[in-house]
Amino acid sequence: MLTWTCTPHLHPLPLTLDFDPHHFWHWSSFTDYVQCVLAFSGVAGCVTYLSINSALFVETLGFLAVLTEAMLGMPQLYRNHCHRSTDGMSIKMVLMWTSGDAFKTAYFLLNGAPLQFSVCGLLQVLVDLAILGQAYAFTRHPQKPAPHAVHPPSAKAL
Repeated sequence: MLTWTCTPHLHPLPLTLDFDPHHFWHWSSFTDYVQCVLAFSGVAGCVTYLSINSALFVETLGFLAVLTEAMLGMPQLYRNHCHRSTDGMSIKMVLMWTSGDAFKTAYFLLNGAPLQFSVCGLLQVLVDLAILGQAYAFTRHPQKPAPHAVHPPSAKAL
């Protein structure tokens, strides 16, 4: 995008800029990432400012924020599932996540916090427990290594 604005050209600015949905998280440069974050923040800030008096908007925004936090463990859960392994993952870290999420959820339940806090807290604890279950299962039943390919004698290095 920056290169496009700094070089002479005959074509108008493309409407999609550099936001190809198939490669959304594969930024071509750090500048493109910063532009996206700034654009999102600007639009979200304007919409929030204009809608701050709407109870429905505020409740929806709050729920989405809590739900986003509740889903933080899902990429790890999915990665473990795809690789059938928890190699490189710290069990102590997941235990700390689980204990923190359990205490936070207990606090929400005991103090009568709005329902979305308790539901999302329970979701976080369930995701943490699922990751711990994966660690246990993949440790007890590790994936069998793939057999090495046998090369013919003529392929040996001299």
